Amino acid sequence: MKLRISNGRVIDPSQNLDAVVDLFIEDHRIVAIGEAPLGFDDAEVVDATDKWVLPGLVDTAVALRDPGYSQKGTIASEGRAAVSGGVTTLVCPPNTKPIVDTPAVAALIQDKADEAGMANVFPIGALTQGLQGEQLSNMVALTDAGCVALSNHGRSLASNRVLSRALEYAATHDLLVVFHPDDPSLSEGGCAHEGVMSTMHGLAGIPETAETIALMRDLLLVEKSGVRAHFARLSCAKSVEMIANAKAAGLDVTCDVALHNLLLTDEVLKEFDGQFHVLPPLRSENDRLTLIEGLKTGVINAICSDHQPHEKMAKVAPFAATEPGMANVEVLLPLALRLMDEGDLELGQLLTALTYGPAACFGLEAGSLAVGSFADFVIFDSTEKWIWDQSTRKSKGSNSGFAGEQMIGRVCQTFISGQRVYTLN
Repeated sequence: MKLRISNGRVIDPSQNLDAVVDLFIEDHRIVAIGEAPLGFDDAEVVDATDKWVLPGLVDTAVALRDPGYSQKGTIASEGRAAVSGGVTTLVCPPNTKPIVDTPAVAALIQDKADEAGMANVFPIGALTQGLQGEQLSNMVALTDAGCVALSNHGRSLASNRVLSRALEYAATHDLLVVFHPDDPSLSEGGCAHEGVMSTMHGLAGIPETAETIALMRDLLLVEKSGVRAHFARLSCAKSVEMIANAKAAGLDVTCDVALHNLLLTDEVLKEFDGQFHVLPPLRSENDRLTLIEGLKTGVINAICSDHQPHEKMAKVAPFAATEPGMANVEVLLPLALRLMDEGDLELGQLLTALTYGPAACFGLEAGSLAVGSFADFVIFDSTEKWIWDQSTRKSKGSNSGFAGEQMIGRVCQTFISGQRVYTLN
C-alpha cells in the first residue's frame, strides 16, 4: 500500500525539519519527503492541510496493568488511549501480575499488544526475581524475549551487594538498567513533597534526599560497573545537577521526567485532591524550573506521561490513602505544548523530548520521519480546542488532575508502519 501525506507541516527534530512538504510511505516505511518517487500516481492521498505531521511519540512510562489488574486497564484499552494521544511506541514496566521476570510473561504482553493492533509495546523485565531484590532474574533470557531493559521498578534493592552484582552482570551483556532512585527509609509512608504545603495540610512528607541519596548510590555503582543506565522520573533540582555531573564525567546515563512534574508543583496540595497524589511527588517551583532547564540543556533526555491508570475508587479516599499516579497518556501532547505556550521550551526542544530523545534512551527504532524509518506518525491539529472529560477519554483509568480541562491541540489520525490505527471521530 502506498500513501501520500499531502500539504502538512512536517516537523521532525531528528532531521531539523520543519516545512510544508509531502510525505511518501510504501511497505511500512517512509520512502521520500518532498518530491514524489516513481510509481506514486495511484497512492492513497491523506490531506493534512493546516495540520502538523509529527513522528509518533515515544513514551518511556506507560503502565498497561495487564496482565493482572484489568480493573485498572488492559493492553487494549491503554493501547487505544496511547494512539489517540499520538503515542505510537511505549515502554511498559515489569510490575504486572505475574511480574515480568520470565520470558513467558514478556511474550504474553507482546502477543496481546500484537492482537490489540495499537501501539508498539516494549516491556521492561524485572532485574530481580519477583522484584524482591534478592535473586537475579535471567536477564539475558528476558532480553531475548523482547525486553528492552531491566528494572526493579521503584522497589529499591536493600542490598548494595545484590545491586552491584546485578549491574556487573548487565554490563557484561551490554544490557540497559532503569533506576527509580528512592531511599525507602526516607520516603516510606510519605505522600507529598516535604515542605511548607505538606506541613500545613498534615501530610507525611517525602524529602528530596529520598531521591538524591539513592541517586548518588546508584551513580557510584553505575560508575563502578560500567553499565548503561537510565534514570526514570527525576523530580528535584539536585538530581538534575547530579546527572549533569555524571554525564560530564563520561558515564553512559540518560534520564526522563514525568510531564506532571514539569507543569505542577506542590502548591496544588491546597486542594487536598487525591488526583494529584503521584510518586515521586510534585515538588517546589524551583525544582520544576530546574527540571525544565535540564531539558533545555540536554541533561534530561525525555518527557514521559508516567501513565498509571486506576479505577475510580482508587482515588476516592483522603489524599494519603489514595493510590498514587495519573493517567495522562492520551493528552501527553496537548499538555506538553503548554510548556511551549508558557515560554518554557521551544517546539523543537519539546518534540525532541517526546520522540527521538526517548527512543535513543532505549535504543528503539522510532521517533523519526527520516527516509527508511518505519512510518509511525501523527497528524495533529494544533489549534483545536476541546474538553478532556469522561466522554472523550479513551483510557480505562479515570484518574488525572487535568480531567475536565480545556485542551488546545488534538490528534486527528495516528499511523503505525503506514497503517491507520486511530482516526478522530
